[in-house]
Amino acid sequence: MATRFDDIWQEDPELYALLRDSPTLEVARKRTFDYLNHQELLFLNHDFNTHALELATVLDCVDAMKQIAAVRNEKVSGTSAIKHLQDAAQGHEPSEKLSPGFIEEFRHLFRALRGRSKLYPEPVGRLSKRLSGRAAARVRSRGLDQMAVFVEERIRRYPTGLDRAVAERRRANRRRIMEALACDRRSWTDYKWQTRHIIRDADTLGRLIRLAPEEREAIDAAVECRLPFGVTPYYASLMDFNASRILDHAVRAQVIPTPDYVAAMRANRDQGLHSLDFMHESDTSPIDLVTRRYPQIAILKPFNACPQVCVYCQRNWEIAEPMAAGAAATPARIDAAIRWFRRRRYLTEVLVTGGDPLAAGTDFNVRIIEQLARIRHIQRIRIGSRVPVTLPMRITPKLAAAIARFHKPGRREICLVTHIQHVYEITAETVHAIQELRSRGISVYNQMVFTRENSRRFEAAALRRLLRLVGVDPYYTFSTKGKEETVDYRVPIARLLQEQKEETRLMPGLVRTDEAVFNVPGMGKNYVRARQHHRLIMVRPDGRRVYEFHPWEKGISLAPTYIHVDVGIWEYLGWLKSVGENTRDYRSIWYYH
Repeated sequence: MATRFDDIWQEDPELYALLRDSPTLEVARKRTFDYLNHQELLFLNHDFNTHALELATVLDCVDAMKQIAAVRNEKVSGTSAIKHLQDAAQGHEPSEKLSPGFIEEFRHLFRALRGRSKLYPEPVGRLSKRLSGRAAARVRSRGLDQMAVFVEERIRRYPTGLDRAVAERRRANRRRIMEALACDRRSWTDYKWQTRHIIRDADTLGRLIRLAPEEREAIDAAVECRLPFGVTPYYASLMDFNASRILDHAVRAQVIPTPDYVAAMRANRDQGLHSLDFMHESDTSPIDLVTRRYPQIAILKPFNACPQVCVYCQRNWEIAEPMAAGAAATPARIDAAIRWFRRRRYLTEVLVTGGDPLAAGTDFNVRIIEQLARIRHIQRIRIGSRVPVTLPMRITPKLAAAIARFHKPGRREICLVTHIQHVYEITAETVHAIQELRSRGISVYNQMVFTRENSRRFEAAALRRLLRLVGVDPYYTFSTKGKEETVDYRVPIARLLQEQKEETRLMPGLVRTDEAVFNVPGMGKNYVRARQHHRLIMVRPDGRRVYEFHPWEKGISLAPTYIHVDVGIWEYLGWLKSVGENTRDYRSIWYYH
C-alpha cells in the first residue's frame, strides 16, 4: 500500500508535505484549503500558459477537493478522506482499509491540481495561424472526417437486431422454439398465445437456449423464493443459443438475474416489502393507483403486471409474477383514481403505466384512456409500455386504432413511452409495432437505463441513432438507481457524464436529444449534466464517491437533498477490462464529477 500511496505523493509533493507535517487534522484541513486557494489564484491570475481546457480541469478538481475536505461533508457522508490521506502521509496505519479505487481517485485529483491531468496530450483544436477562410475550413473538415470515421468504427462493433445475419439467426431460433413449444406460425404472432406460454423456470428456458451454470442457479433461486421471473417466447428468441453472452448480453441481463441480485432481493424482502420501495412511492401516493412527484403530471397504475419483469425495474417489488391473476385494478379503484384526476384541474398530463398496461386487454385500456380523455384539463396521456420489445405482436391494428381515436392534434396528445435498452433488442417486429402507432400520429419516446450492458464506448450512442431511424425519439437516459440489489448492473455517474460529453456530443442533434437523469427517491428526476443539481462531496475508503443531489425544486422552494453512494470507478474499469475493453479509452472518467 505504501508504494501505491507513493503514486499519489509524486503527483503533488507540496500537498503531500503539508499533510505529512500537519500536527492535527484541523491543521491539515486548514493548510489544504490554503493550498487549494493558492492553486486557484495561481492558475487564474498568474499561470497564463495553461490551456483553457486544462484550466477548467484544474478549477473543477480544486472545487472537488474542497468539498472532500469540508467538515460538513464529512458529517453528511460519515467518513473523512482528508484524515485517511493525512494518516497515510504520516505513515500511520489507516483506521479503515483503503482500496485501490481510493488511491486512484486521489492520484488523479492531485495530478490535476498541478495542471497535469494529461487529458490533452496534443494541442486542442488549434489551427495554424497562417490559415483562414476556406483553407482553415478544409483543415478542420479533415479533422472532423477523422472523428466521424472513429465514431462509425466504434458503432459498428454492436450488431443490431435488424442486421441480416442476426435476423437470420433469430429466424432459426424462432423455428427451434416453436417446435419445442408445439407452436404454429399463426399462434406465434398471437400475443395471447405468447402470454399463455411465458417461460417461468430454468428447465423450460434451458430447453430453448443454453444457460450458463450461474444463470440456471440464479433462475432456480429466484423461482424458489418467489421472485418474479418470466420470459416471453418471442423475447427468448432474441437470445443466442450459446451462453457466451458475446452479443446477447444485454438481452439476457434484462431478465435473467444474477445470484447476488437474488440474494439481496431475498434479504431485503424479509424486512418487509416497503424496504424495496427505493423510490418511496408509498410516500408519494395520495390515493390508490396514483403516484405524484410534480405539479402538473401524475402517474396512474391500473395494471400491476408485465409479460416479463425487467430485473432492475423500480417496481419489481410490487409484481408477484408475469401476467399475474388479479393484476388489473378493480373498476371501483380505477374510477376513484379518475375522479382524483378530474378534481385537480391543473394536472395537465397523465402517465398510464404499471406494470405494463398494454399487456392487458384492449377494452381495458380503451376504457381508461376514454375516461381520462373526458377530463378537459388533461392535455396529454402517456402510455408507459415495453411491449414493443417484449411482445411486439400486442400492438395490433385494432389496438393502435383504438388508442389513436383519442389523439386530437391541438387538443390532446396520446403518446407511448417505451424502454428499449440495446440495439440487439430492436427487430423487424418491433419496428412494425412502432409504425402501427406512428402512422396514426402517436409519438413514441424511449427511456434507456444506463447499465453495464450498454455502457461501453458508443454502445448507447448506437442505440440512439437506431432509435431515430425506426421512429423512436430518445427521451431520457437514466442513471441506474442505487438499489442495493442492482449493484451488478450499476455504472458510475462519472461514466454517464463521460458518455454524454464524449460520445453523445459527437452525434447529430436529433440523435442526441435525450436528457441524462438521476431519479431521487421520493422527489423525482435530476439532470445529471447540470452541475447545479449535484455535487461530489466525498470519496469513501472503498473508492466509492458520495454525491449530494439537490431536488428539482431548487430555486423554487426549500426541499431536502439526497445523499447517494455511487459504485466505484476502479471496480467498473475492472469489469470493462474483463469484457475485453481497453480501459485506457476511458481514462478521462476520473475527471467527471
